[in-house]
Amino acid sequence: MENTNQPNFSFLLNLKPYAVANVKGSVMYPGIKGNIWFYETIQGVLVVADIDGLPDNMDKCKSPIYALHIHEGNSCSGNMQDPFANAGTHYNPNNCQHPYHAGDLPPLFNANGNAFLVVLTDRFTIDEVVDRTIVIHSNPDDFTSQPAGNSGTKIACGKIIML
Repeated sequence: MENTNQPNFSFLLNLKPYAVANVKGSVMYPGIKGNIWFYETIQGVLVVADIDGLPDNMDKCKSPIYALHIHEGNSCSGNMQDPFANAGTHYNPNNCQHPYHAGDLPPLFNANGNAFLVVLTDRFTIDEVVDRTIVIHSNPDDFTSQPAGNSGTKIACGKIIML
């Protein structure tokens, strides 16, 4: 018997996303590239990330995991110490403790330099995050440390734009 109370997101395969971020690596990580799409649904925002060129580690017990956060800033520019300094800090309109920032997302798990993530969130609407940035960090988010989960340096960034 089919449970009709469960959301079915297969219809999204036929829809265009409302927004996208074209993600590119920093000077130190030029091979990172990919897209993160944002779909508005009745249940919340569906975020779909498809990233290539992540730094890989041959030790299977230390396969890299990367933090993924929406940031407050509206530019992926910066300086020599922080190439994405203008991405700002985590998007956190409600002044919540980490990991309850609206911009805190699940991590990207590296699979031979690639990562694919699909997550549904009701922490923000697409209109709230358009023109902000989304950042991949060098370390996994520990979901505890303040203010940003000890997630390391910003290694890739993309600006979220409306389609």
